[in-house]
Amino acid sequence: MEFTPPSINLLVVAPVLIVMAAGTLAMVVDLLTPDDKKGWAVWLAAIGLLLALVQNIGLWNGHYQTFIPPGGEAMVVMDNFAVFLNTTFLLTGLLAILISVGYLKRTGLEKPEYYMLLLFSISGMMLMGMANDLILVFLALEVLSIPLYIMSGMSWPRPEAEESAMKYFLLGAFSSAIFVFGIALLYGATTTTSVPGIFQAATETGPLVMAGLAFLLVGAGFKVAAVPFHMWTPDVYEGAPTPVTAFMSVGAKVAGFAALLRVLVVALPQADGAWITAVAVLSTLTLVVGNVVAIRQGNIKRMLAYSSIAHAGYILIAVAAATKSEHGVSAALFYMFAYLFTNLGAFGVVIAMERKYNEGILLDDYKGLAKRHGLLALVMAYFMLSLTGIPPTGGFSAKFYVFRAALEADLVWLALIGVITSVISGYYYLRVVFLMYMFDGEGELVAGPMLQFAIYGMALVTLILGLFPGGLFNLTLEATLNAVKLMAGG
Repeated sequence: MEFTPPSINLLVVAPVLIVMAAGTLAMVVDLLTPDDKKGWAVWLAAIGLLLALVQNIGLWNGHYQTFIPPGGEAMVVMDNFAVFLNTTFLLTGLLAILISVGYLKRTGLEKPEYYMLLLFSISGMMLMGMANDLILVFLALEVLSIPLYIMSGMSWPRPEAEESAMKYFLLGAFSSAIFVFGIALLYGATTTTSVPGIFQAATETGPLVMAGLAFLLVGAGFKVAAVPFHMWTPDVYEGAPTPVTAFMSVGAKVAGFAALLRVLVVALPQADGAWITAVAVLSTLTLVVGNVVAIRQGNIKRMLAYSSIAHAGYILIAVAAATKSEHGVSAALFYMFAYLFTNLGAFGVVIAMERKYNEGILLDDYKGLAKRHGLLALVMAYFMLSLTGIPPTGGFSAKFYVFRAALEADLVWLALIGVITSVISGYYYLRVVFLMYMFDGEGELVAGPMLQFAIYGMALVTLILGLFPGGLFNLTLEATLNAVKLMAGG
């Protein structure tokens, strides 16, 4: 039998190839340069991400497919949905580089391997947003996860770093096994792993489909740090280098939700009678546990870890409303984009306060920051207000769209829980503001020019999203409505 190769359109995967090529080139150059001349790595990573961003934006308003086997469905789809997600991932990478440079130098962690791993992880995230087949979703999940396992332990032999990496690796491997078992069950029920193929084949939601869906939901729940699959998050966030924590708090979470939207909204919308309830319960648990436990934290990295768990709950509200509200998926995308700038900005201030590795990360260290550095304290206060959801901030706009989608989907009780837990979150977010402005304190700041540029830039974007959210929300509508229909129809 003559072998017929799949149809391949390299234009579709050009942004991913650029990022992977930059990571591979960094590995080669590292072998050819002496140890005292490694500063090129940050510039190579930044240039690679910028080129990929330009190429990616150029694909807006198109619908491209590639890796199409004979008689099969495309494994990779590049449409507005994928372009928007890729833009989020690439911006996350660029901002992570800006907030990392100074920190890595003063903590002795400045290694080219950091930027190589960052690039490879981003390439996996991008593939996650473009995947049109569950096998590729799983492969992308591993490509983004394995570099993060290594990055979280980059400050070894410190015990907390080794603990962070080991916990993340073991629980990550366990969740990946659960995820791939869910794929196997869905394949057994539908005889395909293609997202459009599952949509067409799973006309009846039998027990095998429901079992596969449950396993996939558990696997994705780990990646987005939803309760009760969140136990790794506080320890990993605390033990990992702070720039790594900032990067994974946004990138891994957005990628996990990209997979979740692929499975629930595109592949199995006919089973929404079951998974809406499951996602709503997960959202409720995540909101309550994340916000309540954050109150007791005296370490700001652990506080932001539980904050990250809570924000996964708000995005899950939008996911639960995705098939019943025309704004559900758009609200989820808007929330993730706004969360990118707010959360990375808050972590940027944490990095500026962290004099040495994991020194200066207690809440008491923020006492008197307003008197020592008024502008930085003001920006941190603004990020805290945005995470709470107080106007005019991007966080407020994001929660408004999420709650509106919940109301449109008749999930009034879920929106009410979201509002109540937002009020609860105000206690621990505004506690940081209280400490900065109502006490005296001492301590040096180590905010270099790149870090300050990133922090103030992210504060400006957060303000713009709070004052003028309509433009971005219209883009999210363009990114979702047509894309979901096209993917579902093949």
